[in-house]
Amino acid sequence: MNRVIYLGGGCFWCIESVYKKIKGVISITPGYMGGDIVNPTYEEVCEGYTNHVEVVKIEFDNRITLIQILSIFFTVHDPTSINKQGGDVGTQYRSAIFCDNDIRKVIIDFIKNIEFNKIYTDKIVTEVNEKTDFYKAEIYHHDYYTKNPKNAYCQAVINPKLNKLRSVFSDLISE
Repeated sequence: MNRVIYLGGGCFWCIESVYKKIKGVISITPGYMGGDIVNPTYEEVCEGYTNHVEVVKIEFDNRITLIQILSIFFTVHDPTSINKQGGDVGTQYRSAIFCDNDIRKVIIDFIKNIEFNKIYTDKIVTEVNEKTDFYKAEIYHHDYYTKNPKNAYCQAVINPKLNKLRSVFSDLISE
């Protein structure tokens, strides 16, 4: 049985491009969660007034574990940065996880273990939220990196994340 988790770690283009490379990931859909209005647009979310997070809905099978999904997530983004990732600034870029209530404890324990082992010098600020309504992003955001690999943002921001993924998680990559 496939499982689903929603990850927000900055721009959804970045998170989507990382998980597209992973064995066991069945589908990836960029979108918005956790906000105050129904069917937000990218422009509304970017204005910062909707309280939505840019997330990626990740459906995965038993070839990859939840712990591996989380390990990748906490490696390719900065979970200590409040409302920003690199040059992407705003509440829509906050570090957040949305999930079914039955796996929240596993995720919280995973984060506590990271903090206990002092993997980061600063406090982890990743939100762990119960799943809320998910709104798919506009179609031009889907598979953005694959369609625009020469884009300056892709070159400067996404490529380093993919390089880090390759160096740390080469055994999980399907390319």
